[in-house]
Amino acid sequence: MKNLTPLLTAGLSATVLLTACGGGGGGDSTVAAGTLKVSLTDAPSCGFDNVFVTVSKVRVHKSSDAADTDAGWSEIVLTAPRKIDLLGLVNGKLEDLGQTSLPAGTYNQVRLVLVPNTGTTAANSVVPTGGSETALVTPSGVQSGIKLNGNFEVGAGATTDIALDFDACKSFVKRGNGSFSLKPVIRLIPMVASGAISGYVDKSAAGPQTLVSAQVNGVTVRSTVPDSEGFFSLSPLEAGTYVVVATGASRSTDVINAVPVAAKATTALSTSTAPLLTTVSTMGTLSGTVLPADAEGSVAAFQAISGGPVASIRYSAANATTGEYSLALPLAAPRYGQYSSTLPLTFATQGTLAGKYAVQAGAAGYQTQSVDIDLAGGNVTRNFTLVK
Repeated sequence: MKNLTPLLTAGLSATVLLTACGGGGGGDSTVAAGTLKVSLTDAPSCGFDNVFVTVSKVRVHKSSDAADTDAGWSEIVLTAPRKIDLLGLVNGKLEDLGQTSLPAGTYNQVRLVLVPNTGTTAANSVVPTGGSETALVTPSGVQSGIKLNGNFEVGAGATTDIALDFDACKSFVKRGNGSFSLKPVIRLIPMVASGAISGYVDKSAAGPQTLVSAQVNGVTVRSTVPDSEGFFSLSPLEAGTYVVVATGASRSTDVINAVPVAAKATTALSTSTAPLLTTVSTMGTLSGTVLPADAEGSVAAFQAISGGPVASIRYSAANATTGEYSLALPLAAPRYGQYSSTLPLTFATQGTLAGKYAVQAGAAGYQTQSVDIDLAGGNVTRNFTLVK
């Protein structure tokens, strides 16, 4: 297996920081102004039917180090706090949070402000698959602002669009008592240079366990769940080149290399008559613990294509009380293809990778641990004890 040590570390470092913020002043009225428009979108969630967050406002500042009481904050304040089901924001759907006029220039900090849960009111909650709505345990700073460092340019007399990509799959940690805590992972995406990747998976494979993701160096930057017809759209995506990975329950993995994305354009990978995920596979299970449990660790499984990219296949957060985790992984070999504008794409089965995975476990502030596993002989139990 290739050396995958940086991959999970890169994913873990994407976790945003929680920090308090209060009222802030507006910008300098003598500076030429532009307009900022902000939207919210989502990656699919693992094991939930609904994920609700209640947004009250968005704050932005030119300095990544600005404190909550510093001058120079600009705000988009929603007319009324809005409770949003993140799982409705897939396949490129955006929730418009509003816009504001602000001084032109480069901005380096965004804070998404949520309404806290109070009393019996569940402003932020989840509905586990087949379960009932459960209020989220939110960090003390969440109502003051989830801090995102990422830069974007606001031009004088121009409108700048940005999207906040709330990764629901990685943002909620299960605890032993059945509750869930919010550990937000959010990316800032400038819309001016964004495009999309679209296509279809086999209709019989469409379902909540099917994920299609766009990756760079084994790190997922956008993912989605196909609709009931098998259609998927990975959007918004910044212009660039991606590896697209499609995985599903009882299906082998499809990996497509060198998929180009151009600004304001859509790259098609498959059609409804020639979809992805057509190869049926039995599944194996990798399970165990990641300790210490309060480190809130995670486990990810990768496959390294010979002569090609490293693909992230599945991810699981460990239970924050028990440290338990579980991953269902295909035993069949993945299919690998290079992007071509001529469809359908051509795939080659990577027989040497059948049931074989490189696995990484880690947590913020701890060293990443890596191990190779082979599920061909049966399910595997692998426990990790992390060290700083």
